Amino acid sequence: MARTMGLDVGTKTIGVAVSDELSITAQALATLRRSSLRRDLRAMCELIEKHEVGRLVVGLPLNMDGSEGSRAAACRQLGKVLADASGIAVEYWDERLSTVAAERILLEGNVSRRKRRDVVDSLAAAIILQGWLDAHRAPFREEGEAE
Repeated sequence: MARTMGLDVGTKTIGVAVSDELSITAQALATLRRSSLRRDLRAMCELIEKHEVGRLVVGLPLNMDGSEGSRAAACRQLGKVLADASGIAVEYWDERLSTVAAERILLEGNVSRRKRRDVVDSLAAAIILQGWLDAHRAPFREEGEAE
């Protein structure tokens, strides 16, 4: 079974997370420093190949009223280019407050400011991906329960 990769796309970095092979849990993988579109795509495609990714989920930074602004448009544009480069369809997932949640987790874990800066984006990607995985998981059925 192919893994799913989640991305938290920012202007300076891209947080990357991957699912386990059963698509139950998301793990923070890396934070890529953005440079040029070509280099960014190459780095993401290398991770896609290395981790045998079959699905991509890009966090969509919606406004609090649910509307899409310029950041959401930029994420959709990167998602389209990545889909074309990798041959893998991209789905988008509402990422409102994922970075805030990641910061809170790291603060509660007493992680230093320097370390937080290094991992917050990949943790935000894991939060985005975990939300998507949870929403797409088949409902659990008790043995003998009718479908």
